[in-house]
Amino acid sequence: MALFLALCLLVLKFSVTNSAEEVPNTLNEACIGTGGSFFLEIGIYTDRCPEAEAIIFSWVEKAVSEDPRMAASLLRLHFHDCFVNASAFSYTYVILCFFAFKSLYCCLTKVHGAIFFSQGCDASVLLDDTPSFVGEKTAAPNLNSLRGFEVIDAIKSDLESVCPETVSCADILAVAARDSVVLSGGPGWEVQTGRRDSLTASKTAANNNIPGPNSNVATLVANFQNAGLTLNDMVALSGAHTMGKARCFTFGSRLNGNSNSNGPEINVEFLQSLQQLCSVSDVNATLAHLDLVTPSTFDNQYYVNLLSGEGLLVSDQVLVTGDDRTREIVESYASDLMVFFEDFRGSVIKMGSLGVLTGENGEIRTNCRTVNQL
Repeated sequence: MALFLALCLLVLKFSVTNSAEEVPNTLNEACIGTGGSFFLEIGIYTDRCPEAEAIIFSWVEKAVSEDPRMAASLLRLHFHDCFVNASAFSYTYVILCFFAFKSLYCCLTKVHGAIFFSQGCDASVLLDDTPSFVGEKTAAPNLNSLRGFEVIDAIKSDLESVCPETVSCADILAVAARDSVVLSGGPGWEVQTGRRDSLTASKTAANNNIPGPNSNVATLVANFQNAGLTLNDMVALSGAHTMGKARCFTFGSRLNGNSNSNGPEINVEFLQSLQQLCSVSDVNATLAHLDLVTPSTFDNQYYVNLLSGEGLLVSDQVLVTGDDRTREIVESYASDLMVFFEDFRGSVIKMGSLGVLTGENGEIRTNCRTVNQL
C-alpha cells in the first residue's frame, strides 16, 4: 500500500469570520512537517518546464519596454487576484495526515461540499464573463482599471506550445509580478510555485475585499488582516504605488484636501496641480502618476512623497496622516531603500500564498480567460 495512504481524517466545521487567527489563511501555513512548505515550492518547473520562467520574463520585458506602465499593471493583477478571499463563506476543514519521504505531514485544507474551493491567488481575476457566469473583471475595483490581460494571454499561449497543461495562470501572475518589479529597478525574489487555477470567481468578494482608494487606515488594516496580512505588510505592499497611474475620479476627495485623517497635512501646491489636471471634462479618462517624481521606477520615492503631502490617493496619504504606527513605518522606508525592499519582498511572497489551490484541486487552464471544457 502506498506510503501516502491517509492515516487520519478529522472533519471540523467552521464559519469563517474576519479574524485572521481562527483558521489558517493558506495551505502553507496549515501544513507542517520536516520537509517544510509542502504545497508551494521554489523551482517546481525546473524539470516539468525548464523554460517557463525565461518565457515569462521575456514577454514581461517586451511589454514593459513598449509601455513602462505595464509593470505596475501586471503587479496590480497579482494583488487583485490574491486579495479576493472567501472569508464570508462557511467551509468544512479537513485535517489530513500522511507519510511522505519518511516524514509525517498533517495538513488542514478546506472543502466546500464535494469540491475543493478557494479564492485567493488562483487566477480567478482572469476569467471572462459568460452568459451563465459573472467573474471579477466587472467588480468596482477592477472595471476599466485592470489591464495587462493580453500580456498574460501571450505568455500562456507560448507556454502551452512548449509545455502543454503544465504552468498555471496563477503562477504566471506571480512570476510576472516579480519580473515587473525587477525590470523597474526593484528587488527580486524566488517565486514559490505550484498554484493551480480556480474553476470559479467571485465578483462579490472582489467588491468587498479589495481595498478602495478612499480607505482610511482602520479600513486598510481590516482588509489586510482579513486576508492574513499585518499592518506592516499593508504599508510595505502599498509601496507598489511607487509605479503606475490612477484616474481622477479615484482621488476626487483628495482634490478637496480630504485625506480621511485626523488633522491632515495638506500640500496646497500639489493639490492645485491635481485640480488643474482633473479640470478636463472626462475625469474618467484623465490619468495622474501615483509617483510624480520617478513614475516608472520601483523605489522608495512613494514614501518620500507621502511625507511631503504628495500621496495621490486618500489611502496613500492616510499612511502618514491617519496613524502614528503607519507613519513610523513610512518614515523608515523613506530613509532606507533597502529596508523597504526587504519588507516588500517578504510581504509579497506572503501575499502570494493566500488562498492557493494545490495538488489535485482546481486545474491548469489552457486558456487563462476560461475554465477548461470537461
